[in-house]
This record gives sequence, C-alpha cells and structure tokens, in this order.
Amino acid sequence: MDLKLNGKVVMVTGGAKGIGKGIVLALAAEGAIPVIVGRRQSDNRLVQEEVESGGGRAYCVEAELTRAEECERAVRETLAEFGRVDGLVNNAGVNDGVGLENGNYQKFVDSLHKSLIHYYLMAHHALPALKKSRGSIVNIGSKTGETGQGNTSAYAAANGGRNALTREWAVELLKYGIRVNAVIVAECYTPLYDTWIKTLSNPAEILEKITRRIPLGNRMTTAEEIADMVTFLLSERSSHTTGQLIHVDGGYVHLDRAID
Repeated sequence: MDLKLNGKVVMVTGGAKGIGKGIVLALAAEGAIPVIVGRRQSDNRLVQEEVESGGGRAYCVEAELTRAEECERAVRETLAEFGRVDGLVNNAGVNDGVGLENGNYQKFVDSLHKSLIHYYLMAHHALPALKKSRGSIVNIGSKTGETGQGNTSAYAAANGGRNALTREWAVELLKYGIRVNAVIVAECYTPLYDTWIKTLSNPAEILEKITRRIPLGNRMTTAEEIADMVTFLLSERSSHTTGQLIHVDGGYVHLDRAID
C-alpha cells in the first residue's frame, strides 16, 4: 500500500532511541523525511546515518525539550531547512517514578516538563506550518494514563494529559483539516524498558510474568509495530481518522485477563 508519504517532512521527538527510532526508520522506508529531535546530537546522527545508509533521507536537531525555547528552536530549524512541516510525532518522555508518597512539588512539575508540556509546545510552534500543509499529529501515550501503575503519579498524569490533548486538538483543529490521533503503548520492549527491568531483583521472572499476561501471542509489542501504526496515522490512508486513542498492545489493556 502506498502511504503517499514520499518527501513529507515529519518531526519525531525522542527519535534517536526505542519507539522513536522505530518511527523514524518506518517513515524513511516510506520515503518521508524524518526530523530526529533529541537532546544528544551524537545519538541523533547515528540514526540519521542509519537512514541514509539505507538510501533514505533524514535530518536531526539537538534540543532539550524541557526548555520551552528549545522546542521553538527545533521547529524553527526544521522550517529553515525544509520550509515545511507535514507531520509531528510527540514521543519523547520518561517513566521516572515520581509517585504520590515519594514525590514532591518540584519533582512532579519537572516530570510534567519531561513528558507532557513539550507535547503542547511542539504542537503550538509547528501549528502554522501544519495548517499550511494540512498535516497530522500523532501523540505517543502509555497505558498508565488509563490503568495506573503505582508509584508514578507524574507519568500517569502526563499520559492522561496526552490523551486529553489528543481529543481536544482533534476538535480545535478540525477547521484546518489537521488530524490528531494517539497510539497508546502498554508493554513494548525498548532499551529503556530493558534498563528498567534489569534494576529488579528477579528480572527474568518478572518479564515472563508480564509477557504471559499479554493476550495476543503472550509476547511484548515491538517498536516496529508501534511505528507501523504511527506511519499509517500520519498518512492520507487514514484520512477520516481523528481524535482516536489507538492501543497497539496485543489486547493488554482491554481484553479480559481470564482469557486462556
């Protein structure tokens, strides 16, 4: 299926690793030009080189997205290079374990800057360009905004906010023909997930327990599976889809746990 993404400029925050990297590679494979936005240019360039070695085209912008001015600069640099933005993928964030009992005001606010506020800022600054291109926005979210997890109040709040912004922007931007959707992730094995699980005293046992509870195939979702859905939502092939929270999770959130 031709997704008609050839030559489209799509900004991807956190595009150097994990799910973000998967999205960048999927976009490049469709002929789009992903703009990798991340805090370490050395990491960004490694992914850019991977895209280019496969015959694609990519661009990278170093930006610390917890700083409002750097969100604006990332968009400005992209426009200076290409003169357009056709899509935005808000992906960067971290489950940093700021809970209710073990957190405080500053930790909570800092966490929201890491995982929510730059979603708003990137969309705000990219909006004039997206209006011209009638582009799309895809927000990456986590199940924690719906299910909770325990000891991660700030990240859960950020993901509840991501879901709400997806629905709100879909309404606000209807008049511009800009579609806004979210892909909700549950258990996806990324380098960050691997780092987290290795901090546990019994990582192999916990991983087996988690995967056993994923209904479809009793396995983790892959970054490539998330990326394929994101790429589809950015494309004209999903032209009448907006305001949706799409769970790519093997049925983890919504299917009955009693399934054998």
